[in-house]
Amino acid sequence: MPYLKVSTNVAIDQQQSTQLPGELSKLMSQQTGKPERYVMVELSGSQAMLFAGSDAPLAYLECKSIGLNANQVKSLASSLTTALSSALNISADRIYVEFTNCPAEHWAWNGSTFG
Repeated sequence: MPYLKVSTNVAIDQQQSTQLPGELSKLMSQQTGKPERYVMVELSGSQAMLFAGSDAPLAYLECKSIGLNANQVKSLASSLTTALSSALNISADRIYVEFTNCPAEHWAWNGSTFG
């Protein structure tokens, strides 16, 4: 049920497009306490994006899950920013992360909701 969508204006090479989603999936699983078999990661590079009037490297992340608490959000904000900054050479002050704590009854998998 955890979902991470990464949008960036940085070009992502073949190795990064293969390796980075797996690393982010493991990170999401570990920090949310959810089995990795439920984690979904979407990575979109070379997007037309602008932040603070500049097209310097940037990223916008959407992180959604059932039961996200304040401690997880703080930890994920730090870990995700560090991972993306390192992997794609994006300054931490050019990475936004949006968190959504979804009610179990508003999240479905395999034809049924979790709540």
